[in-house]
Amino acid sequence: MPIISISLSESMLREIDKLKEDMGFSARSELLRAGARMLIADKREKEKLEGRINAILMLIHSQKVEDVVTEIKHRFEDITNTQIHTHLRENKCLEVFILEGDAGRVREMLNLFQSCGKMDYVKLIVA
Repeated sequence: MPIISISLSESMLREIDKLKEDMGFSARSELLRAGARMLIADKREKEKLEGRINAILMLIHSQKVEDVVTEIKHRFEDITNTQIHTHLRENKCLEVFILEGDAGRVREMLNLFQSCGKMDYVKLIVA
């Protein structure tokens, strides 16, 4: 099995160690492999979506990255029925997008939010 190196913040490493203990993983590597498998399975599930769909996209992000959210969301006005924005504690924002449109466009929007590196949480729920 190949060995790779990754960089993590101290807070993320503490969370990983806590998860490892709480969930009974034998090592950090086992936990990270399980997380990667879940991400791969989720991606495969989303790739199977086709045609016209309804979905809810939820984001949590820092207020200071609002410009990134705004830039991305304007590119998907054609599939956005409603967007709700609210402020949470600790300078965080919650965005809820109610989407209707081509599955490929929904995937594209999801992928941009997931890959931009600025979101704390991204979740797509398909109706």
